Amino acid sequence: MAEISYRQALHDTLRSEMQRDENVFLIGEEIGIFEGSYKITAGLLAEFGPMRVRDTPIAEEGFAGVAIGAAMLGLRPVVEFMTINFSLLALDQIVNHAAKIHAMFGGQSSIPMVIRTPGGGGQQLAATHSQNLEVWYAHVPGLKVVAPSNPADAKSLLTAAIRDDDPVLVLENLSLYNTKGEVPDGEQLAEIGTAAVPREGNDLTVITYSRGVRIALEVAAEFAKDGVSIEVVDLRSLRPLDRRTFCESVRKTSRAVVLEDDWLSYGIGAEVAASVQEGAFDYLDAPVRRVAAAEIPLPYSKPLELASLPDGAALSKVIREVLDATRFGR
Repeated sequence: MAEISYRQALHDTLRSEMQRDENVFLIGEEIGIFEGSYKITAGLLAEFGPMRVRDTPIAEEGFAGVAIGAAMLGLRPVVEFMTINFSLLALDQIVNHAAKIHAMFGGQSSIPMVIRTPGGGGQQLAATHSQNLEVWYAHVPGLKVVAPSNPADAKSLLTAAIRDDDPVLVLENLSLYNTKGEVPDGEQLAEIGTAAVPREGNDLTVITYSRGVRIALEVAAEFAKDGVSIEVVDLRSLRPLDRRTFCESVRKTSRAVVLEDDWLSYGIGAEVAASVQEGAFDYLDAPVRRVAAAEIPLPYSKPLELASLPDGAALSKVIREVLDATRFGR
């Protein structure tokens, strides 16, 4: 088992899936000669040629539509948007076509298409390039949305997405590209729609995904020094959402905090909190609390940007408030 970066895990998975299935091809801006804005596609043009690594003009709606048409004819396109913010230009293709064609044509045609795109803040890219828009896509029936938090999941979830017969969005937080972790050798295929429990505990559950998982694990390790046992649930898949796993966790711990990088209102955290209300209400000792980004366009100023995003201190504060409210340890 090798320790590699999140970026390398994505690259290696694309390469191995292109070697395995000649129907898999890549399409997007600057993914060929320039090798991708974040170098995920480095070397793939040289290895597979321009028919399978397709550079495109700056025309997101156009090449998203090309990918949908190719998928309808039996190919397996992997679209790369430079950032999730640019995917807004292809929203009609994604929401009104990729997501709906299978149902609207009575199942006669599937869209085995992947959309890979980075998102999130913390890189001083200002308000229009630092957004977390995952909830926009997780809201739409017909789309699947995954958000791996570590290199091993980046490999197994991207593999599953490429082999899926439905359109799948793979969301990659910018802050994770250089993070490292152990990745099992050989084929790894995750089941889309299943959450993971990277840390077990008994006193409180933190439910999160993507970058939030790293924050939650660090905070849980700090609380453990004081004898507080925190369980961390990594959603991994935002649609379908594995409600059973996080509700079972809350039934065990009786306390829940949801952590997300997105804005608080109408977000993934709101969906998770409502699901806990429906699935574990009788087990709760305190209301479900949420930790999220400030409700503002993300500032360019580094200090203001960092102050806008949730961090370990913000999560710890809310966890402590929940524990104190339920007279934990007294």
